[in-house]
This record gives sequence, structure tokens and C-alpha cells, in this order.
Amino acid sequence: MELSQPLAANCSLLFTELPLLERPVAARAAGFEAVEFWWPFSQAVPCDADVDGFIRAIKDAGVALIGLNFFAGDMPSGDRGILSLPDRRHEFVDNVDVVVGIADALGTKAFNALYGNRLGDMNSAGQDEVALQNLAVAAAKVAPLQGNVLLEPVSGAPDYPLLWAADAVKVIERVERELGVSNVRLLLDLYHLTVNGDDPAVVIDREIGRIGHVQYADAPGRHEPGTGGQVDIQSYSRRLAAAGYSGWMALEYVPSTTTAESLNWLEQPSAT
Repeated sequence: MELSQPLAANCSLLFTELPLLERPVAARAAGFEAVEFWWPFSQAVPCDADVDGFIRAIKDAGVALIGLNFFAGDMPSGDRGILSLPDRRHEFVDNVDVVVGIADALGTKAFNALYGNRLGDMNSAGQDEVALQNLAVAAAKVAPLQGNVLLEPVSGAPDYPLLWAADAVKVIERVERELGVSNVRLLLDLYHLTVNGDDPAVVIDREIGRIGHVQYADAPGRHEPGTGGQVDIQSYSRRLAAAGYSGWMALEYVPSTTTAESLNWLEQPSAT
């Protein structure tokens, strides 16, 4: 199957049959020249040895790290980022410094900042103000790397406030207007938008100038192409290319079988 965008492997969901530091070389062996990761450590500020080991694994594999998440809290327990959490501002800012160090060593330019769940004991306006200030800090620190901070609508988290692309764009517009920040972009996750009832085709046409990165999984199962039928990867790839998007498309899906078997669709003939 031929697509218009170069493909990257999200090694937080693909190749999980292997320990984390062995996944980049497995991705390269599978034909990928680039990978992305969620935050690969359990702490916002890991020890230097762990950071060095991660950087070395990427370099030794001969792949590019094209995307990296900021620390998002304890995601298995329900956290979905700390960007808007007032009592974790120092933790976020400290994490930004670690992320920038990794990116400087590896040439990474896309950084996903999960917004964070709404807190029941605080009004949403207060959280949004914290998020704006943190976005400004992160954007300023990745700017010398020609980097972009990404905002992502997410599904499956009832307290997460960015569900539709328009929710993320509203934050992007506000940080531009109020703080003069120009390198916060939309992460177009085709799976999350579809599950939430947004229309990715409409979003592509309307927001192409704001899209900083694209991720793919089929819906509703979040698996590889052809396992759900709602997210036609070829159709969206063509639409993105026609609109002018020339960046990466990351495969951020949960394999329905082994990772190797789940990649068989790449060998299938393109649909006419």
C-alpha cells in the first residue's frame, strides 16, 4: 500500500513484545526510518543514565525520533497530561528541560503536550490559564530547535476537555493572540477524532495550516488498517497531501496480533 506521507512507528504501542529500548532497532528492521514515543519514563525527571540509555538506543538503531510526548502523569491510572494542573507546574517545566535535552541530541521537532483532566475542585478557567502559561514556556524552549508543541483531542477520557479539533484550535488561537506564541500546532489523531464524532476530512480542509503532526489508528478498535473500517488511511493520506501536508504520519495503533503480522497491510496493493 502506497501512502503520500512517510510513515513513523509509535514505539509506545508498536513492538511492545520487546523491552522499550529494543523497540527502535525492531522498527528499523521492519523498514521504518523514524519512530515516536510517548514519554518513555515513569518520572517527569528521570536519572541521567536512563535518559542517556534512551538516546543511545535511538542512535544505535539508526532511526530518527520525530515525536516525543511531554510527561503525562500516571496514564494507566487515568492521568492524561499535566499541562493544565496548577499543583504540577514545576513538574511540567522541569520535564520540558529534559525533553529539550533529548530533542537537542536527536533532532526531534514535535512535542505532544496532553492537556490534563478537569479537576473537580477548580474552575476550568483557572486550569486553562495554567495551560496557556505552560504552553508558552514549552513553546519558547523548543523554538530554538525549530520545534512545535502539539495539542491533541483525546477520546476515552471523560474529564479531558479537548475532544474535538475545534477545542484544541481554540487554545492554539488564544495562546497566539494573548501571548504571541506561534509554534503550538494541532495534532491530527485520526482515531481520536473519529471516535469522538469529529469529521477528520472537514478538519483537514479547515485546519490544514495548523496541523503539525498526524497519527493513525483504525476505529473503533484502535488497530491497524482494515480492522474496523471507519478510518480509511489511504483516503485521508490523499486528502492531506492535496491540502499541502507533507509531514509524517505516525502509526499509533494497538496491533490486533503481533506487531510484525499487523504490518502486513503495508505489502498490499494500493486501492485504485
